[in-house]
Amino acid sequence: MHTLTRHHLSIAVLVLTGLLGTANAQERPNILFIMSDDHTAQAIGAYATLLKDLNPTPTIDSLAAEGICFDNAFCTNSICTPSRACIITGQYDHVNGVFDLGGKIKPADQALPIAMKKAGYQTAMIGKWHLGEEPNYDYYKVLPGQGKYFDTEFITQGQKPWPKNTVAYKGSHSTDVITDSTLDWFKNERDPSKPFFVCHHYKAPHDYFESHPRYDSYLADVMIPEPKSFWKKPDTWGSIATRGHNDELVPHIGTSIGRRNPRRSYAADLPKEFPNEFKWDYKDPTLSDADVKRLAYQAYLKKYLRCVKGVDDNLKRLFDYLKSENLFDNTVIVYTGDQGFWLGEKDYQDKRWAYDPSERMPFIVRYPKSVKAGTRSDAIVENVDYPALLLDFADAEIPATMQGKSFRSICEGHGEPDDWKKATYYRYWMHMAHHDNPGEMAIRTKTHKLIYFYGCDYQGGDQTPPAWELYDLVRDPDELNNVYDDANYAEARDELKSQFALLRKKVGDDGSHFPKAEAVVQEFWDYDQDDRKKAIEISSAFLQRREASLKPKK
Repeated sequence: MHTLTRHHLSIAVLVLTGLLGTANAQERPNILFIMSDDHTAQAIGAYATLLKDLNPTPTIDSLAAEGICFDNAFCTNSICTPSRACIITGQYDHVNGVFDLGGKIKPADQALPIAMKKAGYQTAMIGKWHLGEEPNYDYYKVLPGQGKYFDTEFITQGQKPWPKNTVAYKGSHSTDVITDSTLDWFKNERDPSKPFFVCHHYKAPHDYFESHPRYDSYLADVMIPEPKSFWKKPDTWGSIATRGHNDELVPHIGTSIGRRNPRRSYAADLPKEFPNEFKWDYKDPTLSDADVKRLAYQAYLKKYLRCVKGVDDNLKRLFDYLKSENLFDNTVIVYTGDQGFWLGEKDYQDKRWAYDPSERMPFIVRYPKSVKAGTRSDAIVENVDYPALLLDFADAEIPATMQGKSFRSICEGHGEPDDWKKATYYRYWMHMAHHDNPGEMAIRTKTHKLIYFYGCDYQGGDQTPPAWELYDLVRDPDELNNVYDDANYAEARDELKSQFALLRKKVGDDGSHFPKAEAVVQEFWDYDQDDRKKAIEISSAFLQRREASLKPKK
């Protein structure tokens, strides 16, 4: 009989501890959080109707078929940096301080990865970051700012301080090399004794859309179907805020696909951004407005969907690796976009608006151990809730600083808790920047959306006409019939307005950050006859400023 020495006992304890640690790591799920930039729900087969027959996302669709799809997932601000700030902090933008593209989140305030590390997870951030400060992850390899589609560069960890350690991949396409980088992390950096939390974030399909040349033939001979509202919006749509008095601001509010907006349109951008591909001149008098609009739309959608196809194909590569390593079924896989995106609806491009095409985000969760395959939920969730959900799946402590709440029980088929949120809160602050969208805020329930275009910048200036819009989403899911002044909706309107005011207080948007803008918000809140009269004057004044700015300089 062998006698165990203290040395032998020590070795036995170490081995047992290691085995228990490995078992514990295997019991807790890994978490893979995938986010593509500007990938809207309309361009995912599991969500789309108009584009579904084009089959743009078979890999993502399979993820949805094996998990749960959320039909009412929304961002709180449809612009890249603020949306990412909500997800990394679990706070609304007026709390985390990121109102626009210039915002930053300091490492100490990056609550999500900090909490994951405290819970014993190995953390990695790979791809688009766009939050200015150094990522507080165990490992990072991120794009500088917006990043480049081709000859992609990354900021990495190293001997130099952030952000001076860089590596470049000549001849690469960002979607491919981001996937390569995540696969490299799995093969060479992953610690098998710990569960992992990996953020895998694509630049694609952010505009200006540049896909890999191997996708040039994809959809080349296909006529992409056009949304009905692309050509004509009914007179019941919008308000003086979005159309101007007697429609005088229709050319100037919201950038366009065709010639409608003389300052910026996709038709004008195409030959400028892609001179080797698009030889036609959008000013060509032999081309009618309809000709230009149709040509630009086809180019817009094809370039966008080619970028989407690149994402979907690369996800197959990533998922195939996870399957080969027996990691796929023990990993909570989330797929989302950082916001929605306009695909020609209402002749809009980009995002920013509080309307559904840009406010709604895709959100899919696959985890076969607790999430039933092929399920859907119409529960209202916001991107501010995402970090709490991820931490809940990790059985990690959710920081008290997070305003968002976990919806794991909904993912796992238990329905909405009695106290679950009944409405979203939305606010876009970048008044008339880049894509000519007015400052706005909105509340959305499952049945209605109330939008308040207060129409001013941070200092209360550069005003566009204020107005309210109310949409019955049950009867009018495309948001084409503004019923704010319809007597049949007076009770619903007043109830929503009261609910909206309370929701502002609940989420902490008291206007203290920019008091001059808040003064404008309060001035037109009631929207009485004097307010409406002043809105007409503001419309005329803005038109004069805009037309003056478009005149050629002598």
